[in-house]
Amino acid sequence: MLPLLSKQSYQLRLLEMASLPCRFLTPVLKQSSVPTSLVSLERRLMKAKSSISLQTFLIASIEVLGWVVYHFSMGKHRKEKILVVDDEETIRKSLKMILEYEGYQFYEAADGEQALNTIEETVGLDLVLLDVKLPGMSGLEVLGELDKKPYSPEVIMISGHGTVQTAVEATKLGAFDFLEKPLHRERVLISIRNALNQTKLLNECKDLRKKANKRYELIGNHPSMKQLWNEILKLAPTNATILIFGESGTGKELIARAIHSHSLRAKDPFIQVNCAAIPEELIESELFGHVKGAFTGATEKKLGKFELADGGTIFLDEVGDMSLKTQAKVLRVLEEGEVQKVGSSKIGKVDVRVIAATNKDLEKEIQENYFREDLYFRLNVVPLYSPALREKKEDIPLLIEYFSQLIAADNNFKLKNFSADAVQAMMKYPWKGNIRQLKNVIERLIVSIDGNTIERKHLPEEIRGEIRIYLPDAKGIKNLKEFRDLAEKEFILSKLRENNWNISQTARAIDTPRSNLYKKLEQYGIKIKAGVGEVVAPSSTQSREGEESPNSKGQDGR
Repeated sequence: MLPLLSKQSYQLRLLEMASLPCRFLTPVLKQSSVPTSLVSLERRLMKAKSSISLQTFLIASIEVLGWVVYHFSMGKHRKEKILVVDDEETIRKSLKMILEYEGYQFYEAADGEQALNTIEETVGLDLVLLDVKLPGMSGLEVLGELDKKPYSPEVIMISGHGTVQTAVEATKLGAFDFLEKPLHRERVLISIRNALNQTKLLNECKDLRKKANKRYELIGNHPSMKQLWNEILKLAPTNATILIFGESGTGKELIARAIHSHSLRAKDPFIQVNCAAIPEELIESELFGHVKGAFTGATEKKLGKFELADGGTIFLDEVGDMSLKTQAKVLRVLEEGEVQKVGSSKIGKVDVRVIAATNKDLEKEIQENYFREDLYFRLNVVPLYSPALREKKEDIPLLIEYFSQLIAADNNFKLKNFSADAVQAMMKYPWKGNIRQLKNVIERLIVSIDGNTIERKHLPEEIRGEIRIYLPDAKGIKNLKEFRDLAEKEFILSKLRENNWNISQTARAIDTPRSNLYKKLEQYGIKIKAGVGEVVAPSSTQSREGEESPNSKGQDGR
């Protein structure tokens, strides 16, 4: 059974429990930078204890405990820095008490010049509370100076004689809010939180944009890439229509994005349309939109890609896959800037820059009546070539490093390095799928290989150069000579791949004269692509000692 306590003893026990905040505050108050709000709370607490007023003391104790919990939890995060600019010392002191109590770092200035110096000297200043009427330079003049700086904090204007005209002028100069004196605590705090939240959102938006831009970077130091960059920077500020041609996976979309990001339309939309991925019956609706009831399934009005890109850039990828009917409408947009929705008789105007890309030979498509000649001439105002990866193998180490960092960051993996031997093997590989194939291989290796270094042995068999020679299937082969010929052809092809289709290197590798290898190429009908044309192995009568082999850049053309 618990002993009964008298009223006086009960009060003394409660006072002893409530005195815990005083003991806790003793080491805190010894710190060098203690907010005045905490000091004033401690004084109230001591005064309440000395007066033995139980109710007052308990209220003060709870308030101090609340302050301690809040500020120690906020201590783990960065405190926002706020500058108060006002010529009245009483207003600066009252705002200092409010802001420090709320966990902000407080800075003060009594005039405009002092405010500008403080802003210049203080790193990471988040917000300025700025009085309109200041001695010397006015608040609006200070705001005008801040507006000229590239990185300036948000500004909340305060005034005791505010007018609508002053508020409008401050807003035009970039002020976030306008507060009238006398200042009310809650109104000030709400405005401060809103301004800081907006700053946080803007910074997050900038970070996301930087990450997105990094994902679409053009990487390379090869002369062909430097020339491409020069052309991009030259063409970007213009409104010229551009046709990018090149093999699949070479980065045609990256070129289009680079042109847009360096153009005068950079802040407007960039809309990408993959013409090859959209069914023929839907591509017209995708590009130009449709009205409700235009066709079965059109339950509501839809804006087309050209309308969404209005003011910006539209990128028509794989433009050679569009139907002739759609091509006619695209031609109309290019010539007149007019779009017509599916199912509508109304014609709308758009201001769009068109960048198109293709991996097809459009001139050949024109001859076969698959592509309109007038559209080709309208698109091919400025042609740009996207070089294949095998044409700029010197950039492969840079691309490996770039994709390794990107993939490791996306998957929360530790960065893995590629050994020099592995990089050398990857530089020798022809990369039919170009940069897209290279990225996929790097991603597979980073995700699947344990350890911090990726060696040559980890690479896929065909990349590390250990190409197996497969004997022909004996079924269906009539005699030994046919079997021997097939096996010899497979052996020569494998060695050509191993030596990057270089005739001289292959001849040395298999220990046979170069003239003999030419004979074998002719005998077995092996063709080697050199540049854009096809070179068939020359006849034995044309081979002579000292003749250089073709500079083979392609794959076998069996």
